[in-house]
Amino acid sequence: MASTSTYLSNAVVTINSVDMTGECSSANLTRTFDALESTNMSNTARTFVGGLENSSLVVDLYNSYAAGAFTYATLKSLVGTAVTVKIKPTSAATSATNPEHTLTGAFMGTLPLVVSSLGALDVCGGITFQGGVYSVATA
Repeated sequence: MASTSTYLSNAVVTINSVDMTGECSSANLTRTFDALESTNMSNTARTFVGGLENSSLVVDLYNSYAAGAFTYATLKSLVGTAVTVKIKPTSAATSATNPEHTLTGAFMGTLPLVVSSLGALDVCGGITFQGGVYSVATA
């Protein structure tokens, strides 16, 4: 059985229509549904059905306050608001093998302002966009 893997070296990350690809070092999109218990008296084990979707995108971005830099300038006004975030595996055209995943109305609850270590780049890690409506484009 053949298997394939996707080597991510030029994924595209967009936050509120701003391309953050050049600032992004990590991205993790996870689809999650609340588990609603549906166990009844005739069951011999607990059973569940899917409830509301609660997906999330977690990104690590290199931080910069410099003029013309995207990170702080783009994100500072988004904290506490609902935004649209998009991610796709490569910068090639959107297709069945390079789908563009979107969370529309995802909530950005936090923005780490200073995350630093001696001799290391300032990375705002774990910026989470929670909830929103998930969709995927393949064309």
